[in-house]
This record gives sequence, structure tokens and C-alpha cells, in this order.
Amino acid sequence: MKRQVLVHRSVRKVEVVEEDCPSPAENEVLVQTRFSGISAGTEAMIYQGLFPEHLSLDENLAALRGEFQYPFRYGYCCVGEIIECGKGISPAWLGRRVFAFYPHASHFTVSWDDLILLPDTLRDEDAVFLPNMETAVNFLQDGKPLLGEAVLVFGLGMVGLLTCALLGQFPLGFLGGLDLFPYRRQIALSLGADIALNPVEFPQTGLLRQALESAGLPNTGADLVYELSGNPEVINQAIEVCGFNSRMIIGSWYGKKTASLALGGAFHRNRISISSSQVSTIDPSLIGRWDKRRRFEVVFEQLEKVKPGNWISHLFPLSEADQVFQWLVDSPEQVLQAVFTYR
Repeated sequence: MKRQVLVHRSVRKVEVVEEDCPSPAENEVLVQTRFSGISAGTEAMIYQGLFPEHLSLDENLAALRGEFQYPFRYGYCCVGEIIECGKGISPAWLGRRVFAFYPHASHFTVSWDDLILLPDTLRDEDAVFLPNMETAVNFLQDGKPLLGEAVLVFGLGMVGLLTCALLGQFPLGFLGGLDLFPYRRQIALSLGADIALNPVEFPQTGLLRQALESAGLPNTGADLVYELSGNPEVINQAIEVCGFNSRMIIGSWYGKKTASLALGGAFHRNRISISSSQVSTIDPSLIGRWDKRRRFEVVFEQLEKVKPGNWISHLFPLSEADQVFQWLVDSPEQVLQAVFTYR
């Protein structure tokens, strides 16, 4: 059987290659992909070559072993159907819908242990957001929002919006969202945000905090801030709105991007805690009761509740991958969520 796969050849150069698809070994299955989602922030950076040299593609995913060295394959949001089983897998699994952390491809052969069986009640269009929703759940586990707290989310891409969707279910005192693009801000408001602002409109120190306070942010500042914009320069603006002894969770992956941080003023005196958050692991303080299986149960529940598939703005065949990535980089305001379709 032949399959089509997406290969990153060089900076801003991707190619769809046709090749033989491996037959499943004893404990493997062959999956025909229905959808593969594009993680816009991460994959736009990769398309531009903004990844650190000799960094592993992903230490925790079998399908992404190796390093960021051209040519390489990438992606981790595949929803598909089992169409062939190895000798060690019961044929009863034929036709079952599954999720796999696998690069963009029309078909793939994968170990049974690397698959996630999807509930019958979960739509394909929502299931493709499984990694994004798991990331959002992880952000809340790391941030630990409390009753009545004031929380801000910088960056309302898909992960930022899903984070807002989860936070909107909490009895917070205040929830604010910040993003460059109006459509994303509108969605955040529909998810329960009290206000959604364009941070670029407040370039001078203090103006953003004044605007947020006029909308209900306590004059003591935010208790919890999420930086999910992918722009490290936003950290300085986030520090301005933090309150004393507040928490900042940085969920962005910046790659090679750097920024000069102003740590001599509000940060120094306010005892602000800044923590990184990455979905591959679970907060060590939670691992006595939480594991990946339990977290995925929450993810499935929230995917069915939030229905992020309704936010898909573009469906493209894999053959148009180069155009998709150009749009993600050059016209991000036009693409809320792009998904490759293989039907």
C-alpha cells in the first residue's frame, strides 16, 4: 500500500511524499487517517526553522524520535480508523476509531500501545484537539486556580481558548483574555471571559492594568497569569498585571526566540513565581493520584463538552500543506485552526 506523508525539507519548504506504507507487525495496526490537526504555534515555528539545533523532536513520543535536522517529519494530532491488524491483535478492533501522536500522513503503522481508543460519542472533529485539550488541562493542574481568584490568559490560539473554556467553568472572581485578533477575543468572551483585549493597544507601562481594573480586575492585580502567546516579549507585560505573590505559568514554546526581561521593578518586589508547564509530564505533586490515563478521562469529557471542532476554520487536503503553512506564518489572523483531511 502507498501512503502520503509530509516532510519538512528545509526552512519554509515542505513536501508531500508518496511511499510504501509498512505492513503491521505482530502487535501493530495499520491506521487510515481521517484528520490530522496542525498545532499552529509549534508547527509555524518549525516551518520557519526556529527550533533549537539538536533538540529532540519529542522524547516522549515513539513516532517523533530523532532530532530537528532536515529532512524530518512532524505532527502529533492524528484521528483515524484501524484497517488492518497484526497477528497479535484481535481482528475485532478493525474499524475502531483511534487517536495517535503521529506525524501528518494518510496511513501509518503503529504499535497498539501507542494508540488511544476514542469514545463512540466523540466526534472526529473534536478528537483531533486531544493534545490541545490535554495541554489546557495540564495548565490548570499546574496553575491550580482557586475560588474567587483573578486569572488572565495571554494568547488566545487554540490552546489559549481551550484554557479559557476550562477556566470559564471555575467560580473565579475575574477572567481576562488577551490576543491580537478580534475573532479570538470574541470566542474568549463567549467562553466566560469578563473582558478580552488587544495588548498591543496598551504600549505604555500601566495602561493595560488600568484597562483591566476598569473591567473588574482587583487593584491588587492578577493572582494567576498564563503566558500562551508564543511571544517571550509578552512576559514583561504579564509581569505588570501580576499581583503580589502571584503565579505565572508559561506554556509557550519559544524555540530560538528570546527577549530582554525587565526583572528589576515589579517582578523583584512582588515575589512573582514563574513556572514552565509542558504536557508530557504531570506535576510531581499530583502523581500520587494522577496519571495519563486519568487525565485523558478528563480530556474526553471536556472535548465533548466544549466541542472545539466547531472552531475549525480551514480544512485542507495534505497536498496543499505548503499553502497552509505559508498562511499560518504570513497571515495568522486568517487561520484560527487548520486541519488536514484525508477523506
